[in-house]
Amino acid sequence: MTHSVSLKMTIAALALSVAAGEAMADKASGTLYAGFTKELENVDSYFNSSREGVVMQRAIWDGLIYRDPITNEYKGNLAESWTWVDDTTLEFKLRQGITFHNGEPFNADDVVYTVNFVADESNGVKTQRNVNWMKSAEKIDDYTVRIYLKEKFPAAIEFLSGPVSIYPNEYYAEVGPSGMGLKPVGTGPYKAVEVVPGQHFVLEKNENYHDSPKGQPSIEKVDIRTIPDVNTQIAELFSGSLDLIWQVPADQAQKLEQMGQFTVANESTMRVGYISMDAAGRSSMDPNPFTDVRVRKAVNYAIDRQAIVDNLLKGKSILVNTPCFPSQFGCVQDVTVYDYNPEKAKALLAEAGYPDGFETDLYAYRNRDYAEAVISFLGEVGIKVNLKYMQYSAIRELNMKGEVPFNFSTWGSYSINDASAMVSQFFKLGSLDDARDEGVAADLATADTSTDPATRIEYYTKALQRITDQAYWVPLFSYNTNYVFKTDVDYTPTPDEVLRFTTMSWK
Repeated sequence: MTHSVSLKMTIAALALSVAAGEAMADKASGTLYAGFTKELENVDSYFNSSREGVVMQRAIWDGLIYRDPITNEYKGNLAESWTWVDDTTLEFKLRQGITFHNGEPFNADDVVYTVNFVADESNGVKTQRNVNWMKSAEKIDDYTVRIYLKEKFPAAIEFLSGPVSIYPNEYYAEVGPSGMGLKPVGTGPYKAVEVVPGQHFVLEKNENYHDSPKGQPSIEKVDIRTIPDVNTQIAELFSGSLDLIWQVPADQAQKLEQMGQFTVANESTMRVGYISMDAAGRSSMDPNPFTDVRVRKAVNYAIDRQAIVDNLLKGKSILVNTPCFPSQFGCVQDVTVYDYNPEKAKALLAEAGYPDGFETDLYAYRNRDYAEAVISFLGEVGIKVNLKYMQYSAIRELNMKGEVPFNFSTWGSYSINDASAMVSQFFKLGSLDDARDEGVAADLATADTSTDPATRIEYYTKALQRITDQAYWVPLFSYNTNYVFKTDVDYTPTPDEVLRFTTMSWK
C-alpha cells in the first residue's frame, strides 16, 4: 500500500476515532502530546543507543558542558568552568545549589561516581565509544573534580557536552541501570513522572531547574506515547490527541503540508544511512561472498543512492560517501566514490565467481521502503535479498555478536561533530566492527588521540581512504527529519536531530 493511499484511508477513518472518545490534546491543559515511532526499552541513557533515548537524555539529565546547537559554542552547564591541567586531565569547577529531581544535592561525588561507573567496561554501557576514553574521576573538594583520560583525546569536550550525563550517586548506587530506566532521576529541565518501558513516558517541568544554557522549560508537561505506525500517528494528529510527531516520511509530510492544517518543518541531520558487510567473515554465512572485496565493490556500484534520495528521502538529504557525516571534524571527502553502475557491478560479481549472483539476508530496523529500494537495485544485478525486519535492539545485539552478514542501519553520532563519534565507533576492532582491519584501527587510534589537528586529519584521511578502497561499507545518504505539529505549537528544529522540549512553547 502506498503512503498516499494509506493517508487517505487514515483521514477517512478519523470520524470513527473521534467518536470513540480519544483524549483530545489541548494547549489549555498545558500538556504537549507527542508520538515516538521506535520503542525505547530503557530510559537510562547509558543503556540505549536510540535517537529517542538521546531526546529523553537531554530532557531529564544534564552534562557538565553544553554545546549551543546554533553557534556550536561550549558553555558551562553543571560545571561553571573547566581547564586542562595537562593533556589527559580536565578539572571542573561545579555549580552549587543544584538538586536532583529526588532532592539529592548535586556535588563532586555525583560526577566521580558517574564517570567511574560508566568508564568501567564491565558495567556494560551500550555505546562504549561515548565513555571508554575516560579512565577515572577524582574529587578535589565538594565542587571541584578532575576527570582523567586514558590517553590524549581532543574530542573530550565535545563528548562531555553530549552523551555524558551526570547521575545522582546515592540513587544510582541503590537502583542501578534497571531502576534508573524505570524511575529516572536527573537534574534536567524535565522530571520523568511516569514510565511504561517501550510504551509511554510522561515528563513534567522541573520548577527548580537551575540557570542552565538549555533554557527554562515553558511547556508544563510532555506526554509521549510509542506509536509504531505513522498512519496511526497522523490519524491522532487529525483527531486532536497528538500535538507533535516527527520522523514523518517525506511523501506524507508533503501531503500534510499541502493541507495547510499543521506546521511542517524539514531539517537536515547528522544521521548517516549505511550498509555494512561481513568482510571479516564473523557470521555463520557459508560461503560468505562479502569477504571478497570485488563483491563489496559490486554492492556499492549496484545501488542508485541518488534515486533513493530523490524519490524517498527528499528534503535536505545528501549523498554520503564516507562512514561519517561530512561536517564532522576529520571526515575528509577525498575518498573512493562508487557511482551507480550496474554493469560494473555485474562484471565484478562474475569476476568474483558469482556470475549469477547469490542469495543473502539483509537486516533492517527502520525505513522499510528504503530497504526495499536497496533490495530492488541489488536484484537487478543478480543478488537475491531476503529482508529480516526486526527491532533495533534485537539487531544491535546480533551485530555485537557478529551474526549479521548484511545490514542496513543508521548512525546519528549522538550529534557529536567529530569523526571519532562514527568512524571510530565501527572500525576500531570493537563488537560492531565487521571489517577487523588492524591498519585502519591503528590509524584511527592515532587520529583520535593526537592533539595536533593536522595529524588528526592525516590519519583520518588514511583510515577513510582504506575503508572506502576496500568497500567495507556502502555509505548511502544523510537523513533529514520531518516534524509535523499543530499551529499553536511554536518550535524550530535544529540540525542535530535532538527534539528539544525546552525550546517549545505555546503560541
